[in-house]
Amino acid sequence: MKGRIKVADEVVEKVAFLAAMEVPGVAGMGGDLARAFESVRDRIGIGSQSGNQGIRAQVQDRQVAVSLTIVVEYGHVVMEVATAVKTNVARSVSRMLGLRITEVNVTVDDVRLPDESNPTTDSPETDPF
Repeated sequence: MKGRIKVADEVVEKVAFLAAMEVPGVAGMGGDLARAFESVRDRIGIGSQSGNQGIRAQVQDRQVAVSLTIVVEYGHVVMEVATAVKTNVARSVSRMLGLRITEVNVTVDDVRLPDESNPTTDSPETDPF
């Protein structure tokens, strides 16, 4: 049968996001820098906030490279969490989308302390610094 199938980068990013969030010890995506940038963009009204902040995927000829920035929960071994994210993202993207994974890059940008809440809801009175 003639025709072709194209998987959008955003689809890969969503699958990668869900796979990363399944890993115990992952507190969130994007880290402080990405969250701060999205918060500023949202406040001044330029663009829309990315649902998959901290994730970039590049699909080319049924091959994909994924880069993720994660936040790890305090108390978890950072390298173990990052390795588990790398493995789970590669497995999920390959299985669900039928794409060949060329690389999965994981950057740990922050550690979330047990009493930290979502930075977008913190008030100055609750900031420990």
